[in-house]
Amino acid sequence: MKNIPFNAYLIAEQPEGSFKGQVTIRNTNELTPNGVLIRVLYSSLNYKDALSASGNKGVTRRYPHTPGIDAAGIVIESVSDRVKPGDQVIVTGYDLGMNTMGGFGEYINVPADWVVHLPEGLSLKESMILGTAGFTAALSMNLLIQCNQKPADGPLLVTGATGGVGSVSVALASKLGFEVTASSGKARAKDYLIKLGAKKVIDRSMVDDQSGRMLLRAQWAGAIDTVGGNILATILKSLMVHGNVACCGNVASPLLNTSVFPFILNGVKLLGVNSATTPMPLRETLWNKLAHEWKPELDTIQIKIIRMSELQHNIEKMLQGEITGRVILEHRDTILS
Repeated sequence: MKNIPFNAYLIAEQPEGSFKGQVTIRNTNELTPNGVLIRVLYSSLNYKDALSASGNKGVTRRYPHTPGIDAAGIVIESVSDRVKPGDQVIVTGYDLGMNTMGGFGEYINVPADWVVHLPEGLSLKESMILGTAGFTAALSMNLLIQCNQKPADGPLLVTGATGGVGSVSVALASKLGFEVTASSGKARAKDYLIKLGAKKVIDRSMVDDQSGRMLLRAQWAGAIDTVGGNILATILKSLMVHGNVACCGNVASPLLNTSVFPFILNGVKLLGVNSATTPMPLRETLWNKLAHEWKPELDTIQIKIIRMSELQHNIEKMLQGEITGRVILEHRDTILS
């Protein structure tokens, strides 16, 4: 393996038990030799990265560690005939940024079967505007469509609509002809969500039923839920007969307290979305869709481009629920002295 120094955002556990991140110089020969060495040009900040950077052992078991579950760049070395030096590639999910050093470093080394070739129709930067968030939105939509969800069925609810997955979900569903209702706790974001394509914007309190009733008045034909907890339980009680909800997040709570009645009386379907382990054939299919017929209007998505030195501030904002849209990490070519 080439011996290349590079910058990385390294999270280390402190003697008192806290976790601290700092930009440091590493070397490519310190990376686990998994088979494909990639120079990372872009990454993105996701909620799972913020958890990893905070020392969440459910995400990352061993520290020091470099988060970053998304990476887009150029192959430098490869042991695989499928992936060759010079290829432009995307890596999202699997173990990247969890226990394998991730895209918050300027180089990663990953197995060849984690690597997706950048499809025509997307730039490396655009692929990270989408990233895991966009891929999760596409996977959620794909599951809904597999369950015969159609625009003619009625409104589609998207919760956590100002977040990464939520923003892309609103834009994607709107592009595909759905009448989108966007739910958010950020009143100031209404204009942003309308720009993304939402027909209606509601406060998240309207999807947080506290009545204890087993079923509610039917409001939505389907939903993409990014928050979990009581909001997901409320959605299940509020779906039209044979409605579907794709569950892809737990920023509100990982717990779900509900009854069987939405399922056995209304025939609703709860669809679990796990983007990290999506099989490669489906992964490639969805990335190609995102590059072509499913490509959202990316200029409607609020994007913030940051450098490595700005990661900590934005991680804190994400954990506090203050991020709207997507935060993209752009790597420099220079090495710290």
